[in-house]
Amino acid sequence: MADKRILVGEIGRPHGVRGLVRVQSFTAQAADIATYGPLSDESGEKRYALQWLPGGLARIEGVSDRDAAARLTGTRLYVPRDRLPAPEEEEFYLADLVGLAVRDREGRALGAVRSVEDFGAGSFLTIVDEQGRETLLPFTRAVVPVIAVAEGYLLVEPPAEGQLPPEVIAAAEARPAADGDEAAVPVAGASAPLHALPRRQDAPKRSGPRGPRGGAA
Repeated sequence: MADKRILVGEIGRPHGVRGLVRVQSFTAQAADIATYGPLSDESGEKRYALQWLPGGLARIEGVSDRDAAARLTGTRLYVPRDRLPAPEEEEFYLADLVGLAVRDREGRALGAVRSVEDFGAGSFLTIVDEQGRETLLPFTRAVVPVIAVAEGYLLVEPPAEGQLPPEVIAAAEARPAADGDEAAVPVAGASAPLHALPRRQDAPKRSGPRGPRGGAA
């Protein structure tokens, strides 16, 4: 896992004229994003050292004016997986699920986990099959009864059409598809387009995900 990176935040618009920026933090506590040392961009080529300030603001080393800060708007910030504390027994990080094989009770291969995403009404898994088709599954104990990170797979029981809780479907319908999306990703048990919002990426989870009312698994 040494080469795996975890998305922990995103740089927003500049604040004032001295290079401060707003930062959306996806860590357990917002200020934790500045404790992991320099963060990298999506390409892994650029590094950013943050000083966290009150009100969701941050000072970035080497950025001292509004124009320089504005050029960083939308930059996603990543931390190497190996900088995070080791999870305890029966715990895992959401990033550890990415790449795991997905199978059903009968042992049929359904694809692999591409991402774990949160839309405000609970976490979802994005599953990609061999043909490149994507499906979203609610990350709940009922749908994902077995999480075998060490063995490299998840066992899932996809919900039937119409079996998602009303609040999950409502949250899906309330969020527009991401800009530039060519098509909506199908959701098992629903058909609304969704836009991902990762949350608390550095907090280890227990092996049994909670239901949608509990937020992140």
